[in-house]
Amino acid sequence: MMDNVSVITMFTLSGLNGTANYRVPLFALTLLCYCVIWLVNVTVIVTIIVDKSLHEPMYIFLCNLCINGLYGTSGFYPKFLIDLLSPTHVISYAGCLLQAFVLHSSAGADFSLLALMAYDRYVAICQPLLYHSVMTKQRICVFVFFAWLVPFFLLLISTVASTTKLCGSHIPKIYCVNGLISNLACSVSILSIIIAYFNYTFYFGHAVFVVWTYIYMIKTCLRSKENRSKFMKTCLPHLLSLTVFVVSLLFDLFYTRLGSKDLSQSVQNFMALEFLLFPPIVNPLIYGFQLTQIRKRIQHFVSGTRRVFRLTS
Repeated sequence: MMDNVSVITMFTLSGLNGTANYRVPLFALTLLCYCVIWLVNVTVIVTIIVDKSLHEPMYIFLCNLCINGLYGTSGFYPKFLIDLLSPTHVISYAGCLLQAFVLHSSAGADFSLLALMAYDRYVAICQPLLYHSVMTKQRICVFVFFAWLVPFFLLLISTVASTTKLCGSHIPKIYCVNGLISNLACSVSILSIIIAYFNYTFYFGHAVFVVWTYIYMIKTCLRSKENRSKFMKTCLPHLLSLTVFVVSLLFDLFYTRLGSKDLSQSVQNFMALEFLLFPPIVNPLIYGFQLTQIRKRIQHFVSGTRRVFRLTS
């Protein structure tokens, strides 16, 4: 008999079973969401890149957060849209590993960038006199570089560790994740378990760091009315983005790890989609509306476009 590694080259995604009656409306809605994700994120990215007055640490981190939103969703939406119009929902072994890597690394980069944004606000509020000496351009480049590199490195190791002998090809979800691929392994890999727990611990450290920065920021803000105003203007959008991201990710994490056969397939799919839908849309909208400089630049661009349109018509 041939080895299972050489036999299993395709996986079946069962998350879309039972959606045949409303695949076209679901396709249209999904395509609309994906277009909105591109529109709002590209608007913020271009605004920050074009306007030199926005080349500040907080906006640079925000720009990378939006780029990461496009990167992460590109690992899901194109394949999902194809599956909605296809009678069979399969993905190659290599494609499944690639999708899992993109989704996991995007989530890791998101958390790293949000932690950097929390640190930026901490320095701005708690150590304002040292802000420009601490948050230099060189240091910002290093921070951003490692915010991308570390998740890529950690998840590359995790993805490679999940490539083992498989005894199944059924993935009960609408996309691939390392945990479900590992569940198909013929034997438990100690290495993959160690790597997974290390990754969880590493990002739990991010969460502890963010909580620590906010405790100090809140203490500082209680002493000064000016700091309270700065907190409400710049920290509130970050806190909302962080809350949306963490809640969405926890929903998906608890569903993946614990699961529930009592939930309908539609509810399970919605829980799986949350972190690929809400953060990429909500993040640029929150910052676009809350941060005055970005809002003014977007309004100026829109009004300028309208004037040009009127002149040409």
